[in-house]
Amino acid sequence: MKDQHQVNGEIRDKEIRVISETGEMLGVMSASAALRIAEEADLDLVKISPNAVPPVCKIMNYGKFKFEQAKREKENRKNQKIIEVKEIYLSMTIDIGDLNVKAKKTMEILAGGDKVKVSIRMRGRQMAHASMGVDVMRRFFDMLGGKAVMDKEPKTEGRNITMILSPAKQ
Repeated sequence: MKDQHQVNGEIRDKEIRVISETGEMLGVMSASAALRIAEEADLDLVKISPNAVPPVCKIMNYGKFKFEQAKREKENRKNQKIIEVKEIYLSMTIDIGDLNVKAKKTMEILAGGDKVKVSIRMRGRQMAHASMGVDVMRRFFDMLGGKAVMDKEPKTEGRNITMILSPAKQ
C-alpha cells in the first residue's frame, strides 16, 4: 500500500493552509515557515488535503497518526462480514421428504447470512422436460416460506437449472 500523505520536506507547494495540532487554523503561509513551526513543536507537517487550494497541512505526530489510521482500518476489516455462496443440489425426481430436508438445510444456511445457489442437473431425457425442473425449484422456494429472496430466477443453462437465494430482510 502506497503512503498517500506527503510529510515535512516532501511538501513542495509555495503556499499552504496550516492547522495546528489542537485543530486551530494558523492560516495560509509558506511551506518553509510551516515546517519551521512544526520543527519547533517537535512534530511533523503532514499534507492532509492535497487537492484543496491552497493545500491543507496539519502539524501532528505522523507516527501516531499512521498507527491510529492502521488501527481504524483493521477494526473496519474485522467488522466486515464476508458473504459466501453455498450450493444445494436437487434432483428433478426428488421426493417430498428429501425436499423437506434440503429446505431445512437451506434455511440454516440463510439464517447464517450466506447466499444459496440451488442447482438441478438434468440427465438424459430430463433435458426435454426442463419445465419440470423449474417447477421443482419454485416448489422448493415456496417451502422456504418467506425466509429467502430470489436473487436470480430459475434459469436453464445447458444441463443445469440454477437459482440464487439470499436471506430475507426481517
